[in-house]
Amino acid sequence: MPALEYWDDYAKNHLGNFNYEMAKFIPDLAISLRAQSILEVGCSAGNDLKLFPDESNVNGIDISELAITQANENLPKFNFQTANICTIPFEDNSIDLVFTRNVMNYLDSQDIKKAVAELFRVSKKYIFNIELFSENEEKISDSPVTYGRNMKKHWMDYKVKVISNVDMHEEIEPKKSRFTLLRKL
Repeated sequence: MPALEYWDDYAKNHLGNFNYEMAKFIPDLAISLRAQSILEVGCSAGNDLKLFPDESNVNGIDISELAITQANENLPKFNFQTANICTIPFEDNSIDLVFTRNVMNYLDSQDIKKAVAELFRVSKKYIFNIELFSENEEKISDSPVTYGRNMKKHWMDYKVKVISNVDMHEEIEPKKSRFTLLRKL
């Protein structure tokens, strides 16, 4: 995973990283799934959560304390905390919809298994990942080290139903990202 300084810099530039179409897509999906509680793992300053109604039960975690400080300032009605994807500080089966966006791409291969297990553990109903895609998970960048991910492959050992595993529409996500939505069984 990139150094913490990388994520701090990313959070400092959160306004430049805002994607309105993505920020609209995520709450629309949560509403369509009737999710009452949401957790974004790797939330940075909260860009993907900005368009949720204030009364929503929205949570976010990130390893960057700076990002969490910004998220709390930007979205004070929601709950944010500093935490790691490999040790998510929520109870088992406690969140209706748990998701990542461009987080798994930066994890070392050995951390992917633990991260997937943690997402599964805290999810009550749904999980989705929006990650840069590669069928064989090859390295796609050296700085920072970034891997394409085939998230469907990582979920095959879990009791889940794959609802969707498609490329994101380029108007929502211009990068080559794959959307994998799962129903926990």
